[in-house]
Amino acid sequence: MATETRGESVTEDKGKPAKKRTSPLLFYRQVVAELRKVIWPTRHELVTYTTVSLIFVVIVVAIVFGLDNAFSWVVLKLFG
Repeated sequence: MATETRGESVTEDKGKPAKKRTSPLLFYRQVVAELRKVIWPTRHELVTYTTVSLIFVVIVVAIVFGLDNAFSWVVLKLFG
């Protein structure tokens, strides 16, 4: 685990010096080990999540578009 930040030495609670950085090979092995633990979504779940996300984005775009038009109409009526 990388424990040094921008040249500053980080010490643990007991006053021991911090551990050195891990090697790139060890880091890669740890990343692969963590990725094996991930529960990946099925195709059906992925399609469902993508559809829900896109519908949500379209709804938010419609709300922002509506508010923008309403505020611009009000500003034009007030300041002509």
